[in-house]
Amino acid sequence: MPSLPSLPHRAAALGPVLPLVAVVALLALPPTGDGAGPADVVSALVVGYCVIRLVRERRRPLPPRAVVVLGLPVVGLAFAAMGASSAAAGIGGMCRYLQVFVLVPVAVLVLLRGRADVRVLAWSFTGLALWQGAVGVRQYVTGTGASYQGETIRAVGTFGAQDVMGMATAVSLGVVCAAGLALGRAPRWQRTAAAGCALLLLLPLALSFSRGAWIATVLTCGAQLALAGLRRALKVGAAVIASAVILMGGFGVGTAMLQERIDSITQVADTPDQSVVDRYTLWAAAAGMWREHPFTGVGLKGFPEYRDGHATLALSSGSDIEGAGETYHRQALLSPHSMYLLVLSEQGLVGLLTLAGSWLALLVCAVRGLLRARRRDTGLDCGLIACGLLLWQLTDFVYGDIGGPSTVLTGVALGLTAWWAFPLGERPDTVHPGEVPGRLEEAVAR
Repeated sequence: MPSLPSLPHRAAALGPVLPLVAVVALLALPPTGDGAGPADVVSALVVGYCVIRLVRERRRPLPPRAVVVLGLPVVGLAFAAMGASSAAAGIGGMCRYLQVFVLVPVAVLVLLRGRADVRVLAWSFTGLALWQGAVGVRQYVTGTGASYQGETIRAVGTFGAQDVMGMATAVSLGVVCAAGLALGRAPRWQRTAAAGCALLLLLPLALSFSRGAWIATVLTCGAQLALAGLRRALKVGAAVIASAVILMGGFGVGTAMLQERIDSITQVADTPDQSVVDRYTLWAAAAGMWREHPFTGVGLKGFPEYRDGHATLALSSGSDIEGAGETYHRQALLSPHSMYLLVLSEQGLVGLLTLAGSWLALLVCAVRGLLRARRRDTGLDCGLIACGLLLWQLTDFVYGDIGGPSTVLTGVALGLTAWWAFPLGERPDTVHPGEVPGRLEEAVAR
């Protein structure tokens, strides 16, 4: 019987993925202010480390397809930066976009070496979600969360009332990762633990009152279940329904406010609340900017400057911010709350086609890899995680855009998907010598 590797050898094997885990873990800390947070700083250090490592090893960093797909957004960003109202706005906006959509994904792609690293990173997403979810549930129970309909009950985690979408994003991505791990071919105890984490995270996700996160998570997990197999989808679906009944009925989670929030999803056209009216108005303003500047947009970070010239009187002066350590104040609405419309208004058709084209190509390559993994019956969990993270982002981008400390999670998630789509070393769907494909695991064990 082969001996187990020693603890130092295990730590050395995890070395390259640990900086990425650190980026995710630092998001458990409260934000330090309006500038770059600890996770952003460490992500920049990780990018620098990758550059030094590639120079020292003197190897080609990326396959040609990865260079084209991940480098495509640079074209639209360059045009939009030149059209910005000031050099500072253009440079600042370009740096942020490059960080999230190019540099951090490339760093993740370079550092990840195999499926074991992907699973470690996925568990770090789940761990962050559990921590933020626990803080959020405590805020709801004790009435110390962000303000919602006059009560400080909205679960926002450590992100605070300034970034009410931060906890919802972290928890949603944790649910997606946990669902992928549970649907894979890992040992039964790992699958059981992952399924339990996914079910637990449904409570803080509900208490975030984020309709966009709910929709994106339901669609993504539904797609993961369908890709994992019909029989398993039916079993997991029954467990989720049972858990929802227990949470909303037995523990009284189904409050009137939560029920009203759920019902509002289907009332966006008939009797929309002010938040929906504001969103529609901002969407219309973004579309108006694009019609005036169809090819290159109004320039990076130009939406706030052009907003009032295109918005109607239905737009409110801002959103109420209170609770979770914040005194009451109004926060101006400075983005259209749709990533696609933000890119269209500030970068025009050139920016939208290059950025969204990059995401679509990444999704196609990742899904092809997942289908190969299903045929070979190996690496299914990693494929479900990679495709799920990208699908969640693409769905959530209909209702939200980048901004706040949680944005760095988008870059890490895109990088994980890129590793699955464009593996540098170990193919994600490769069966190693001595590795038993998933369908034979239990038979061999018997």
